[in-house]
Amino acid sequence: MPEPVASQQALAAQKGARINDFVVKFANVNGSGSASANGMFARSVMRMGVPVAARNIFPSNIQGLPTWYEVRITEAGHLGRRGGVDLMVAMNPQTWDRDVAEIEPGGFLFYDSTKPIPPSRFRDDITVVGVPLTAMCNEAYELPRERQLFKNIIYVGALAGLLGIEAEAVESLIRDDFAGKDRLIKANIEALHMGLSYVQKQLAPLPLQVRRADGVGDRIYVEGNQAAALGAVYGGATVCAWYPITPSTSLAEAFTAYCQELRVDPDTGKSRYAIVQAEDEIASIGIVVGAGWNGCRAFTATSGPGVSLMTEFIGLSYFAEIPAVIFDVQRGGPSTGMPTRTQQADLLAAAYAGHGDSKHPMLLPADPGECFEMGALAFDLADRLQTTVFVMLDLDIGMNEWLTKPFQWDDSRKLDRGKVMTAEMLDAGADFGRYKEVDGDGIPYRTYPGTHPTKGGYFTRGTSRNPYARYSEEGAVYVDNMERLLRKFETAKSLAPAPILRRAKGQTRDGVIYFGSTTPAMDEALEMLEAQGRRLDALRIRAFPFADEVMSFIESHDRVFLVEQNRDAQLRTLLMTEGDVDPAKLVSVLHYDGTPITARFIAGAIASRMAVGQIEAAE
Repeated sequence: MPEPVASQQALAAQKGARINDFVVKFANVNGSGSASANGMFARSVMRMGVPVAARNIFPSNIQGLPTWYEVRITEAGHLGRRGGVDLMVAMNPQTWDRDVAEIEPGGFLFYDSTKPIPPSRFRDDITVVGVPLTAMCNEAYELPRERQLFKNIIYVGALAGLLGIEAEAVESLIRDDFAGKDRLIKANIEALHMGLSYVQKQLAPLPLQVRRADGVGDRIYVEGNQAAALGAVYGGATVCAWYPITPSTSLAEAFTAYCQELRVDPDTGKSRYAIVQAEDEIASIGIVVGAGWNGCRAFTATSGPGVSLMTEFIGLSYFAEIPAVIFDVQRGGPSTGMPTRTQQADLLAAAYAGHGDSKHPMLLPADPGECFEMGALAFDLADRLQTTVFVMLDLDIGMNEWLTKPFQWDDSRKLDRGKVMTAEMLDAGADFGRYKEVDGDGIPYRTYPGTHPTKGGYFTRGTSRNPYARYSEEGAVYVDNMERLLRKFETAKSLAPAPILRRAKGQTRDGVIYFGSTTPAMDEALEMLEAQGRRLDALRIRAFPFADEVMSFIESHDRVFLVEQNRDAQLRTLLMTEGDVDPAKLVSVLHYDGTPITARFIAGAIASRMAVGQIEAAE
């Protein structure tokens, strides 16, 4: 009779087990049905109170190419990728050699041992764990599709036995996922126990163990796209116009689902929103700009190629001063690039979208919680500044599920519609000039269509005009308008989220600047570097235009590392363009292979550069 889980954990601990601190990576074939099983594995660990950081690395085709799912089990709560793999679940013969090579020395390889594999395909410095998954499926199931799908559940059961995951945790997930489908619940639980029973009878537990903890708390597990969509609902968005493009499509779909739940009049049953899947990205942004002109809060969701197509309308929004919000879920470029890989490579395209001189505010969320917050804030900023505001997600945040604190919302919060002149103000004799400087902040007043029967009207144009919206080609008038737009952009600094400073534990002249999805890996990398005696002050940028604190941070340090996920150091370019920065101070740390950045990569890159600097100083 197999030993109980507690005894297995005790045995593993005697052998130097790593408890709640290791990385499991699944190598599968896309379209094999493995995604749901792998996700179930991750969620079962969380059901035991242990945090996980999961990353899905998938191809852009529907079926047949390799896909990977990495689960970091981390009681310490690190939510970024660490780097390295402790246990590889190798289910794809096409990528076998690559997957085996990725395992850490002393790590483990789990594979389907139905067919013999030559010893030369393994490694001497890893432990191999074979389970005859295909043979078990062939014996238990007749239909090919059943064999394929239940094979995934069987290996989840086998892993549960090897890693000490409680069967009850997985069973409860199966019941939740297939609620109301008793036949499927029974079949999946039987498949789970096929794998679990095999391991309990034939194998010993691994020295990688999951032990029940209390590290998850009340946190939720959610994708950034879902969070941003909910933020848009809370931010008062009523119009969404979009065209499908990976990895932003699920944002528009989530907004649709939330509106169907939250934006239907309970008395009349009528929808209080408009969602248009347009014929292309150009039409999408055109609808958004038109809705914004009409007083609606409107947005589109897209990625880099979509932003490229939208630039003329974005320029119109900037020059005609019409509110709009764009959720840019960044992916690998240029051109089609790597549609299902992540990068931070749209910074310059978004910041300066459009021909001529234009600048656009950007919000840079670091996790789904900030996706929700900034998803709502973007509409206040767009109305207040009367311009396009970008919310810069990326595929890593947008399409992966992250553990995050429950979203917070103040029900007393009011929508900031900015400077809107009312009929009462017009009747009182207010001097309305649509592009007239009023308060020194660069922001003029606007009116909504139909505000007054005879006053407050103006002609909206993308051509040069005077403060009263009348056409003008006078150079002085044009320059005055362009200078006012710069003052408005300066005003945006005080309205956008401020950067977050993290001081080193001791004095240092070195600093690091980062943003977005790099944040969790950066947080861990700073701990690694501190353990090596390498101290850095750290500043996380959350918005563009850059707050004055950003330039002060650079000025107060001798060397500042800039960590970003693109090839051309776009953050560095922005900093040098927007501030009086000594380029020699800025040291780029660039990661752009399409996978989410790791703590080990950051720590290694910074440590090596700091070591070179120390050698040069000694010489």
